[in-house]
Amino acid sequence: MAEQITGARFLAEALRGQSVDHVFFVDAILRRALIEFEALGIVRVMAHTEKAAAYMADGYARVGGRPGICMAQSVGAANLGAGLQDPFLARSPVIALTGRKPPFFQHRNAYQEIEHGPPFAATTKFAARVDEPAQLGPMLAQAFREATTGSPRPVHLDLAGLQGEAIETAQFPALPVPEPRFVAAPAFRIVPDPAAIAAAAAAIDRAGRPLIVCGWGAVQAGAQDAIRALAESLDAPVATALGGRSILPTGHRLALGVIGTYSAPYANRVAREADLVIYLGSGVGDQVTLDWTLHRPGTAAIQADIDPAELGRNLPGGHVILADPGLAAAALANAVAPRAATAWSRHAAAARAAWQDEIAPLLASDDAPIRPERLCAELSHALPDDAILVSDTGYSAVWSGTLIDLPSPRQTYLRAAGSLGWSFPAAIGAKCAAPHRPVVVFCGDGGFQYHLAELETAVRKRIPVAVVINDNASFAQGRAAIRRLYGNRPGDPDDINAFTRVDFAAVARAYGAEGIRVEHPQDLAPALRTAIGAARVTVVDVVTDPVPRAPEAWRP
Repeated sequence: MAEQITGARFLAEALRGQSVDHVFFVDAILRRALIEFEALGIVRVMAHTEKAAAYMADGYARVGGRPGICMAQSVGAANLGAGLQDPFLARSPVIALTGRKPPFFQHRNAYQEIEHGPPFAATTKFAARVDEPAQLGPMLAQAFREATTGSPRPVHLDLAGLQGEAIETAQFPALPVPEPRFVAAPAFRIVPDPAAIAAAAAAIDRAGRPLIVCGWGAVQAGAQDAIRALAESLDAPVATALGGRSILPTGHRLALGVIGTYSAPYANRVAREADLVIYLGSGVGDQVTLDWTLHRPGTAAIQADIDPAELGRNLPGGHVILADPGLAAAALANAVAPRAATAWSRHAAAARAAWQDEIAPLLASDDAPIRPERLCAELSHALPDDAILVSDTGYSAVWSGTLIDLPSPRQTYLRAAGSLGWSFPAAIGAKCAAPHRPVVVFCGDGGFQYHLAELETAVRKRIPVAVVINDNASFAQGRAAIRRLYGNRPGDPDDINAFTRVDFAAVARAYGAEGIRVEHPQDLAPALRTAIGAARVTVVDVVTDPVPRAPEAWRP
């Protein structure tokens, strides 16, 4: 008789076989499997909320380039599904496992039980119920296949049993395991069609002012070298969506910066002048295109993406290339006619230099409360050349996307795809995936308070991330708009978006972390150096002025 294996042991062996070395969860889920994980060296990271567990798995997946695993019991399933919104929007391969009460309990007012399908429908590309133990192997293999192929995105397996116990306690002779080819995302590198490359290259050769635009898909594909070669061959400026900031060092002469909604004003002005836009691994959504107003009507376009559903979306009539962005860039570099230095690239570089000269006094400001510009400048100087910078959404994304320099090709920039509070738990996951790289969080006090309790997680699991808080005691991004709406009307606009001042350094120390409060600009540099080099989680609470406005995008 064949040797029997439990579902719990199978899960542990299958995940370890797929190079999974961390899982993120909220108890109580798959407890027997968690015991088996420990035996096989898989680190168990228990979070305080299901959304935080999802964000940790997301950060782990983005940095590690392989699926991140998050888990929750039946009652936490809806919260876990909500936490998958950010990895879904960011094309991150996250696998969510939940428990579900037995079929006999369904639709009978079972305690804390709802239908799990709807909460996950909008945030996953694949979801399946595992009702029978024999389904576990095929469905787990399919989960890895779905998460890592095509456009990587979250998937969900709903296991029978409140804690998944109906599956993990079952015994069976053997089950199919996930295939090794689905360890990394994207699992397949699609080679571009030579005819599509030839047509796109001809369009590039006709253009006088080509602009390359890169998104997270290009970073995920490891396309940095290929895109740099293409840009240098064309002497073409390289702009990015926020998620694509790691594609080219910010000091490169062809680096234009972030364009779209969260950009510095010069970048959109230059992008508007392009007569050809080459999108590589970037969705053509409202943020990167400034609500689809950034390019002049009739501007030629080329789009390369691994997802055929993205090709031509919002760029009708352009040249489309179904391919890995790096392979597409390399093929284009070989097909186009190389160019000498152009007036176009000099114009773009001059526009950026002029803006940098304009803001230089703010970057050096000695004002107190501290100006956010000075904080960004000091953080630029403090980041090691292999640092991972994890930014929250909203104002944190604007400040970090426009004013924090990333001059080393070894630095990585991660940003929330839209979920405020994402950055801190995501940084915990990122550090788990890259334990030997410094991980730095840039967030506001409003965002940090979403998942403040994960300080305990980082302390308990000895995960040393540096958290830098732009502490302006408000949701400052909306401050000016609220005041405009009030006009001369009497009332209290601060009641809508201002907070009580909190000493987050003291809070961090209460959790057992290190805490540093900074109120004067001259103290920023030593505080940041200490935090980034610390062997335990450290919070730098920087008291900043809520009045200064982040750079605002230029609109046509």
